[in-house]
Amino acid sequence: MRDTVLIALLAFAGAAVTGLAGAAALRLLRRRSLTVSLAVIAAVGVGGVLAGTLAVARAMFLSPHDLTVVTTVVAMAAVVSLATALVLGRWVVARSHELAMAARSFGEAGDFAAPAGPATAELAELSRELAATSARLAESRERERLLESSRRELVAWISHDLRTPLAGLRAMSEALEDGVADDPDRYLKQIRTEVERLNGMVGDLFELSRIHAGTLPLSPSRISLYDLVGDALAGADPLARAHGVRLVGDRVEPVPVEVDAKEMSRVLGNLLVNAIRRTPADGTVAVAAERSPDGVVLSVTDGCGGIPEEDLPRVFDTGWRGTHARTPPAGAGLGLAIVRGIVEAHQGRATVHNIPGGCRFEVTLPAAPQGRPPPARHPRPGDR
Repeated sequence: MRDTVLIALLAFAGAAVTGLAGAAALRLLRRRSLTVSLAVIAAVGVGGVLAGTLAVARAMFLSPHDLTVVTTVVAMAAVVSLATALVLGRWVVARSHELAMAARSFGEAGDFAAPAGPATAELAELSRELAATSARLAESRERERLLESSRRELVAWISHDLRTPLAGLRAMSEALEDGVADDPDRYLKQIRTEVERLNGMVGDLFELSRIHAGTLPLSPSRISLYDLVGDALAGADPLARAHGVRLVGDRVEPVPVEVDAKEMSRVLGNLLVNAIRRTPADGTVAVAAERSPDGVVLSVTDGCGGIPEEDLPRVFDTGWRGTHARTPPAGAGLGLAIVRGIVEAHQGRATVHNIPGGCRFEVTLPAAPQGRPPPARHPRPGDR
């Protein structure tokens, strides 16, 4: 038993010295190739065995012949180990180089394609992560391209929409200044109308900038959708009458929600104005509100004839106004972008899909916590 302990201590001492030397070598060579590190590790393993064997052999007074045999065996093992480490290191380095070249391709606005052939588990996991990152970058580039396109369209449309009323204001103000206006009161009334129109456009731009900056202030309160829809119908009723469009709001449940009443009124107002302007005379615009498994769904259905399928994903984009058939007489295509921004600020979502004869805009909001719902007021004058 004593001899066994002595042999173990001697072997441990020899291996420990070799291990410390190997650790120092690895530290000095840590910036070198993986092949060098693997060779050092293999050398440490074999060197530890050799050092322990020599220490034990000297202590046990082995014969020179036996010591030569042991040393020769260890030396052959060292040769095989080092050769194996070099081959494995070169293979891993080659796979790493191929992976680096593939990663460089998607860094240059390309798509990542994992190198063919087997790889270690770590390199395979890295390839999967790079492929996922490449997909996310591609999506980000596409969103950036669409956003830049929307911005350019918005700048072009805003420039056009501002130039028209400004030119009219300039002409009317010059006519009044020169005293050649045949009906000054009519000119002043028209100037006021154009100024209000410009003020509305500037207000939309300011609202959209706050939404994009994430600084839109919200003051949620518990209200009934019945009251919210009633107020919106009353506000849109004059425009509907002017266009000969019938407003319907008879499928509205008194569902409680916790929202900013002012901002959600703007959402409903924008959707109703959009629907009324796209619906032909004698058409119908219907508003509904009901519970759903996802929360509360508020919908506005119009008779616009439908939106081309390829345009559906862009309906809520900033500056989108669709074809000339759907282009309003005024505005810069900000209304629906504001709708989406306000709804998402309430942790909801806005969607649109075609139905026979028109389209249906849906706003899904989180349901209010359980409790006594707020009392519903009487229908507004616009509830028809």
